[in-house]
Amino acid sequence: MLEKVLRFLITAFLAVIGGLGMHFVSPLLTELISTEVLNMSFGFFKMTLAHLIFLLVGIAVGGVIGYMISPYCADKLRRFSVWVEGQFNKMPLQDVIAGVIGLAIGLIIANLLGEAFSKIPVVGDYIPVVLSVVFGYLGIHIVIRKQKELGDMIGKLPRFFREASQRRELARIKRKTKDGEVDFKEIGFSDGVCGKLLDTSVIIDGRIADICRTGFIDGKLLIPVFVLEELQHIADMSDTLKRARGRRGLDILQKLQNDFSSQVEIINHDFEDISGVDSKLVQLGQITGSKIITNDYNLNKVAELRGVSVLNINELANAIKPVVIPGECMMVTVVKDGKEQGQGVAYLEDGTMIVVENGRKYMNEAIRVEVTSALQTAAGRMIFAKPAM
Repeated sequence: MLEKVLRFLITAFLAVIGGLGMHFVSPLLTELISTEVLNMSFGFFKMTLAHLIFLLVGIAVGGVIGYMISPYCADKLRRFSVWVEGQFNKMPLQDVIAGVIGLAIGLIIANLLGEAFSKIPVVGDYIPVVLSVVFGYLGIHIVIRKQKELGDMIGKLPRFFREASQRRELARIKRKTKDGEVDFKEIGFSDGVCGKLLDTSVIIDGRIADICRTGFIDGKLLIPVFVLEELQHIADMSDTLKRARGRRGLDILQKLQNDFSSQVEIINHDFEDISGVDSKLVQLGQITGSKIITNDYNLNKVAELRGVSVLNINELANAIKPVVIPGECMMVTVVKDGKEQGQGVAYLEDGTMIVVENGRKYMNEAIRVEVTSALQTAAGRMIFAKPAM
């Protein structure tokens, strides 16, 4: 069915071409064989009998030629369509989509430029065609080649608009800043050098001081005033354990200020309309674009959901623990019973727990064990071993 349609269209196209050709040539032929009968006008379209005869002859000749070559042309068109389909099947879907987008962009640019050059005499009518071919090809080629970079750039647009919104919010807060409060510009927020916001849990933990001493954390260490107030509240509690934790946090802060005075800043801005300390910390991180250093799992997840980057000390500690492989041997001291019958539990110097099969009988003894497997959990790494023979 498709082949018949193609043959009909080819025949009709050549018939029209033949008729148009004779339409332009007929005035010359009419002058050569000018007679009264042939020059008789029909009264419509100012067409003479000679003109009509030559037009019909052109249509007939074009139709005959088209009918004769239509099988060949239809076969070539069918093969071309099969070849194009095969090429598209070989291309990944993202390349096809990128090519279509690039073609559309190229044709839009060509149309805009072609409109400007179309007024040029003689060649003005051809320039838009040339520009369409050139820019259409360039659009396909460039977008397919650079689709990854373009995708990354488009993916960054939401972040760009979010950061712009945060900068506007920061400017609004700065205008409302009262006397005696820290100007955010002085601690690097407005020029893109954002600091690190410390959470209550990471201050009480204390390892942040050792990490700062190694030089792995750069930029400002920012302690919001509401975090200080929470530490003070914990230190004033009647519960002995919580009071000790709060006082430890205050001691760690004092140590940080003594050892890294140029790096530690206190932010006196508070959010009166927000109640929770974690919510205030996330809000401040959103506004300033700062990262939050924490050990709190829940705060970690909430901050990530709201687009705030988090540095988790526990994840860092797990990442730098030594890697053990099955078959490796080590010396450990069994210190307590395991959950299963006959198991013993030992610990490495970094706190990694080792579950020793049949290790209960070696309680409080230093033994050589062979690693059988290792398990990474949210709480840390666990190693399973058995006494070495």
